[in-house]
Amino acid sequence: MSTFFTKLSQNYIELLENNEYYDITIEVGEDPNVKFFRAHMNILCSRSPYLRRALVSNKKNNDNGISHFKLSDISPDTFMIILRYIYGGVLSLNGQDTLDVFKVLLAANELLLQELVDYLQNYLINNESQWMEQHFELIHRTSFQFTSLTEIQQFCTNLMAKSPHKIFKSLDFTSIPETSLVQVIKRDDLQMKEIDVWEHVLKWGIAQNPTLLEDPNTWSDNDFKTIENTLQHCLSFIRFFCLSSKEFLQKVHPYKKLLRSQFYEELLNSHLNPDSEPNDNISLPRNIYSDENHGIIDSTIVNLNIVSIISRWIDKVDVNHIVSHLREFYLPYKLELLLRGSRDGFTPKKFHTLCDNKSNTVTFIKVKETQKIIGGYNPLKWESSETWGETKDSFIFTFNNKNNLFKDAIISYVKNICFAALNSKVRGPYFGYDLIIRAPNESSDYDEFRCRNIHYERRLRDTEDTFLAEDYEVYQIVRK
Repeated sequence: MSTFFTKLSQNYIELLENNEYYDITIEVGEDPNVKFFRAHMNILCSRSPYLRRALVSNKKNNDNGISHFKLSDISPDTFMIILRYIYGGVLSLNGQDTLDVFKVLLAANELLLQELVDYLQNYLINNESQWMEQHFELIHRTSFQFTSLTEIQQFCTNLMAKSPHKIFKSLDFTSIPETSLVQVIKRDDLQMKEIDVWEHVLKWGIAQNPTLLEDPNTWSDNDFKTIENTLQHCLSFIRFFCLSSKEFLQKVHPYKKLLRSQFYEELLNSHLNPDSEPNDNISLPRNIYSDENHGIIDSTIVNLNIVSIISRWIDKVDVNHIVSHLREFYLPYKLELLLRGSRDGFTPKKFHTLCDNKSNTVTFIKVKETQKIIGGYNPLKWESSETWGETKDSFIFTFNNKNNLFKDAIISYVKNICFAALNSKVRGPYFGYDLIIRAPNESSDYDEFRCRNIHYERRLRDTEDTFLAEDYEVYQIVRK
């Protein structure tokens, strides 16, 4: 099939510019900036669902041959750009400043031109992100008025998570929509101390009920119920178990009536009895990349929470102590990337080239199309010597659900220390016969990822079937 879209586009643009055969006039803008456009109803209706509904309804009220329609909330200059897109499928942003481009996006959104909406959202994010940061209040406030501007909303949420204090100071925090607030506070990478998250959420909730005083000692039971209802979609995203005892006593205890009684008792018990284990699924600390934590790991698979847990397992520090994991990271090491499959390849040869003679390594494997992460720690040097490495300190592990690392995590220490790790030029990181990574030959991609239960204490998977790896990474652990 042959296509001739360029000439077709040119002919339709000429039809628009020549003002021939028109059957509708459109009054665009507000005084004193008003302009009349001549157009063709069939073209407008076929291209814009909004105009189709509006013009068909409008036509019923017009008896003569020429219909008339008003569009007051779009400027004439913006509408001209939209019309050229509708008629010719062309979009020229040359000479347009970024604010004008944003106005074109809003007009395209109003006219339900989804193709143009998608394009302009990506254009602004990829080309004008600095301008959007400088005009964040406008971009944020406007984008959250429309359900379809999801990419711009995600840009705003990402920016708020990355620079919360800067952004919150640039806008009236208490006036942001609930949907925006929830999207931010649910983020694992929100760069904000948990006590600050809690205090901002409280401030927002109180501001939605201006008749209430800020002092909770003045609140009645009905007042607490009112705030609880206001914050019903927010409270579950506050990581109360990550707060210190002092923060809990001073900042949470006065508001205990906002929390479910059983949850509050578990929270209180965790501070009074450090050996207690909460029953509910408890979120881990947020991945705050402070100066102290900067550069600890560069991973596409795992975050600081998993690094902290692995570090505790290596040092055998509070291995099964959930509250310790919740209250603070344990990060005595930096993890230096040796290999990333998606970057370096999935062959044994590449593994041995990059990882041989490196001791104290940890391997992470992301199981394809799941949240599961499987891996192992080897304190010995990897080699291509066709020998077994002997150690009592290696272990393999799995994290089944990033939202509940403790409940589903499995650590399995070596039980037969003579078969802790296998060095072979046709295998990758290979732990006993329990975590198997191998290929037909040293230059071929791995064709077998498998877990068994032979030389290590616990089984990592319910099946011994092979699985596919989305990616894998090997790090050398270096004490800071």
